[in-house]
Amino acid sequence: MKPMIILTGPTAAGKTELSIKLAEAGGGEIISADSMQVYKKMNIGTAKIMPEEMDGIPHYLVDELEPDEEFHVVRFQQMAKRAAEKIYEKGKIPIVVGGTGFYIQALLYDIDFSEEDADRGYRDRLKKLAEEKGNGYLHRMLAEVDPESAQAVHENNIKRVIRALEFYEKTGTKISMHNEQERTKESRYNFVYFVLTHERKILYDRINQRVDRMIEAGLIDEVRQLACEGYTKDMVSMQGIGYKEVFDYLEGKQDLAETAERIKKDTRHFAKRQLTWFRREKEVTMINRQDYRMEDEILAFMLEKIREKGIWDGSVKRIL
Repeated sequence: MKPMIILTGPTAAGKTELSIKLAEAGGGEIISADSMQVYKKMNIGTAKIMPEEMDGIPHYLVDELEPDEEFHVVRFQQMAKRAAEKIYEKGKIPIVVGGTGFYIQALLYDIDFSEEDADRGYRDRLKKLAEEKGNGYLHRMLAEVDPESAQAVHENNIKRVIRALEFYEKTGTKISMHNEQERTKESRYNFVYFVLTHERKILYDRINQRVDRMIEAGLIDEVRQLACEGYTKDMVSMQGIGYKEVFDYLEGKQDLAETAERIKKDTRHFAKRQLTWFRREKEVTMINRQDYRMEDEILAFMLEKIREKGIWDGSVKRIL
């Protein structure tokens, strides 16, 4: 099996900085598993790593799509597989870094998202319902037939809500049950799966501070420029936390203080859902940063785990 390293965790956990050190130590290249950093022109609100921060480590699925393009789990799966093959051709190790657990699961277990028999008419009716009655209405529909999926998917992630309802309509089976069955498949990769986190209060403080820095760095102007270029808040890219809230601010629905507080609240809720997801994944290694005095200690622990899995032999030149 081919080797793969996963470094994930909730937003604001500090994955980016650690991933660079890991790539440098272990001879890896990075595939982003972030549903927003793939978009160009969206830098501040996505906390995107900038070229000068990459230390020469190649990054894939960062700045690859225009904001009006759709990005979903199937497209991620396809793009990530291609990126991994390029990395293997160089004799290096793919390091998948990001907080979108569903994407990581899809890559590790090659989950089948075949939609050949999709009922387009039913999908269009659901979209119309969402437009007329709001995302919350569809989310409540999902909660009635598949409460597990409703708990895992935010109501603003309308594509996944519709997909789950569509799957149930077509098969009479919960998509959460289908995904659980897919997760029982053996992975094609020899992988190690790290989840980086903090104690809750510290994590929430980090989130609040990061939102403040985003506002100070020009998040409002970033979204205003996107709007001026014709990108609208109903696009998939603009459903990301930070963007939809600022669109409401620009439309006069709330003041700046309310906007910042809403982004903080939405981000904290998102981080909580992320942790719930990661804790139920198979073969994960949880890393609480408060258990270590220095980041180098975390790196040493990770490298030892990678060595134990036979992924890395202690050099930066060979994959086992």
